[in-house]
Amino acid sequence: MSVANNKFLYHITSADEWDAAQLDGEYTPQGFAEEGFIHCSYSHQLITVAHRFYKGQNGLVILAIEPSTISSSLVEENLEGGAELYPHVYRPLPINSVVKAVTFPCNVDGSFTLPEELNA
Repeated sequence: MSVANNKFLYHITSADEWDAAQLDGEYTPQGFAEEGFIHCSYSHQLITVAHRFYKGQNGLVILAIEPSTISSSLVEENLEGGAELYPHVYRPLPINSVVKAVTFPCNVDGSFTLPEELNA
């Protein structure tokens, strides 16, 4: 199954948090209690988000999320005043909404390259 289009939403997280979510049955990232939502991206936004918030971090995965399973809690917005909209999920994410978790290693210089399976 190709997950490389805007049919899906994407969220970057640590492999440890994703592993814990699979045991819990839902994913609730650090900071959710404060912010009240899960930051997501469309495929064309992933690398920009990765460089801005995760530069140099290892042990990451990209979650490909089926939006139809969470549509009632999904809002497109820009909370920083910019024009580009980002999808935010205003509830914990059921793990069955995630169609794939893709390993997302950083490059030697700390930058990121979109994994091949998302680059189709």
